[in-house]
Amino acid sequence: MSEEASSPEGNDKVSRVIRIGTRKSQLARIQTDSVADSLKELYPDVHLEIVAMSTKGDIILDTALSKIGEKSLFTKELENALERNEVDLVVHSLKDLPTTLPPGFTIGAVLKRENPHDAVVLHPTNAGKTLETLPENSVIGTSSLRRAAQLKKRFPHLEFKDIRGNLNTRLKKLDEKQDFAAIILAAAGLKRMGWENRISMILEPEDCMYAVGQGALAVEVRSRDADILEMVSVLHDPDTVLRCIAERAFLKKLEGGCSVPVAVHTQVKDSHLYLTGAVYSLDGSDSLKETMQTSIVAGDESLEKVDEQVQRVGVTASKLPGDVQDRAEQLGIDLADLLLRKGAKDILTVARQCNDAR
Repeated sequence: MSEEASSPEGNDKVSRVIRIGTRKSQLARIQTDSVADSLKELYPDVHLEIVAMSTKGDIILDTALSKIGEKSLFTKELENALERNEVDLVVHSLKDLPTTLPPGFTIGAVLKRENPHDAVVLHPTNAGKTLETLPENSVIGTSSLRRAAQLKKRFPHLEFKDIRGNLNTRLKKLDEKQDFAAIILAAAGLKRMGWENRISMILEPEDCMYAVGQGALAVEVRSRDADILEMVSVLHDPDTVLRCIAERAFLKKLEGGCSVPVAVHTQVKDSHLYLTGAVYSLDGSDSLKETMQTSIVAGDESLEKVDEQVQRVGVTASKLPGDVQDRAEQLGIDLADLLLRKGAKDILTVARQCNDAR
């Protein structure tokens, strides 16, 4: 649990100590520091301590993520610390969080989304080229089945191979060896690291839709800690919350994860939430893609007090109208149902089997 500490000024003023859990990588620390800075601004009397730790996904670097076959690769150790009261909240990349959280946990804040799209980072010798103009059989590095499936279909002249490690490691592998002509990374991570100048091109939805929750940061807390939940809830960005609830509901209904290629694209426009979702075979040759929308104008029932205990795909957002959140969640479920009726289950089953056999 959080503790109390005497003020460093020695004036006996007691301030609260809140411990924030994070992964050890440079990007994770930058993301966590940004959340801590926002909390410090809002609650100047609170003393924040950052507790960094390694996760299984950080330690196993010689195996493709899709082959490790375990959910919570980047979150389990952090959640264990949360369960043991060693930390009071944890900062994650939302795309790392499974759509079903362990009992007793909730996402208390989803912060304003950074650019969710994927970016191409070219080897220095390929400066000025694009994926389209790279030579035949050029090797592209990505650890994501979702990226590879979409790009294989769009750029059949390219080869795709796994590349693991944090951002720093992957960029080093690209620059210092000749193994890859380019690598695909999340634009959000590059921007947060201050490496926007390395982005050769941003992949638009026509070329590559993004992962569920990509570009958004999530703050996970113990659902019973009403005071911590209230504290972090002010960090919620309403549009990002609704987009990510729809995306997570879509993925959950499909029973997808990192071992199958599932991609999304969401947009809030003219008081409507638009969700495009797709599933792919591993080589991208077989796919299903549809778009649906819903109104996000709050109805009269939203004037009633929102039940703070209600989670929608792991998210607690008591300050947002409950009926609007319900519609966002239902949008994801309805779109998944539509794809399932059209044969998505068969595509995903074969993709899983092929991935297991690789």
